[in-house]
Amino acid sequence: MASASSGSSAVGFSSADSGVPPCTSSSASGIKRPMASEVPYASSMSMKKIGHRGVDSSGETTYKKTTSSALKGAIQLGITHTVGSLSTKPERDVLMQDFYVVESIFFPSEGSNLTPAHHYNDFRFKTYAPVAFRYFRELFGIRPDDYLYSLCNEPLIELCNSGASGSLFYVSSDDEFIIKTVQHKEAEFLQKLLPGYYMNLNQNPRTLLPKFYGLYCVQAGGKNIRIVVMNNLLPRSVKMHIKYDLKGSTYKRRASQKERDKPLPTLKDLDFLQDIPDGLFLDADMYNALCKTLQRDCLVLQSFKIMDYSLLVSIHNIDHAQREPLGNEAQYSTDTRRPAPQKALYSTAMESIQGEARRGGTMETDDHMGGIPARNSKGERLLLYIGIIDILQSYRFVKKLEHSWKALVHDGDTVSVHRPSFYAERFQRFMCTTVFKKIPSQPSWKSMKFQSQSSSIEQKSSEDLEQDSTISVIPRCQPLTQQC
Repeated sequence: MASASSGSSAVGFSSADSGVPPCTSSSASGIKRPMASEVPYASSMSMKKIGHRGVDSSGETTYKKTTSSALKGAIQLGITHTVGSLSTKPERDVLMQDFYVVESIFFPSEGSNLTPAHHYNDFRFKTYAPVAFRYFRELFGIRPDDYLYSLCNEPLIELCNSGASGSLFYVSSDDEFIIKTVQHKEAEFLQKLLPGYYMNLNQNPRTLLPKFYGLYCVQAGGKNIRIVVMNNLLPRSVKMHIKYDLKGSTYKRRASQKERDKPLPTLKDLDFLQDIPDGLFLDADMYNALCKTLQRDCLVLQSFKIMDYSLLVSIHNIDHAQREPLGNEAQYSTDTRRPAPQKALYSTAMESIQGEARRGGTMETDDHMGGIPARNSKGERLLLYIGIIDILQSYRFVKKLEHSWKALVHDGDTVSVHRPSFYAERFQRFMCTTVFKKIPSQPSWKSMKFQSQSSSIEQKSSEDLEQDSTISVIPRCQPLTQQC
């Protein structure tokens, strides 16, 4: 029989083990089409193991020995149930105890009076802080039916190029949401962050920090698989030409040869300094808005003692794209049409830094496609898709110890693991002086050779200097109906 229960309890699961792989049937876009096989579990099959992520003998991805197809099915069944049951509860203010509630529902394969029959093994689905996350989704303008339609109407799409973390990544078919598996400690840390996260979003929903829309756990095959639903930073329908994971550190911050061999590798700080030594140029208003947003977000992360986060910078080169043959575009995207407007407010890079760039606003044009317009030193037109990632790392004893021994051998100011205050200052300084720069007044892109030093790019007027000084000022945020 099915059982359904809810109560106030913190995240507290034992860590599980194993399984994982290179994605099969992948394309240059790093997208794996849903597989037809529906084998529930792969514990008896041979697997290559890389962290918790694996591949079975049939070539299907597994996570903690549960096949990707079974995990996707469990996620969609669980979210359908939890959102539906939540709709029967009256709207009310979020209370402190709401952040610590965990609701659980059992899904037997034969079905029950509460759950439908399915062709997977029995599993249990847990929903963390359902009322609090309902508020977060409402804050970003996500209606329950839109949330369900995006995540549960069509099969989730597995992303192959998921990095070295061993996590599984899925994207909804409409490009709206990312689902990521997270470790026990990360899920526990996120739940502890929720009250502060709630306060920050109330003050300022326009942020480059991850937007968390749900935290869940699938208990299958004796393992706990924790997942988080977030905003999708990189639309699949826009071809990305180059991508960087930037921390503001130079110690061992170069992509490996194995990473470089991927169709769209994730490069690092030293690669950026080598590839784009002059930085990325934005107009003055865009630059100031971006740096203010980064400064505000870094202060929030510092207050939570969070560190080792990165800025993901993915670049679409408009001029290169226009020169590429149309037939070549199909290999990078399952849908080469212009992306549909996103349902969630403040979800694109442009909306995250521009107060007036709300859905349907003047800044959100077809030409921008959600990206931030920029130029490189050659004058080529770019669209930047950016966001702060990997924030579920607290500066615990392990990180302190890691920094201490690294500092004995290397310069302590160059390693990426540093105390949160220094990390935030260095991160912001690197982004706003090295990575992003203001477009010089009256640039001559064809005849002008930009130098790395900003002093050789332009003589700043007193007005420009006054604008620069405002970057370090944190604006007081007004209610959501007003701009920050």
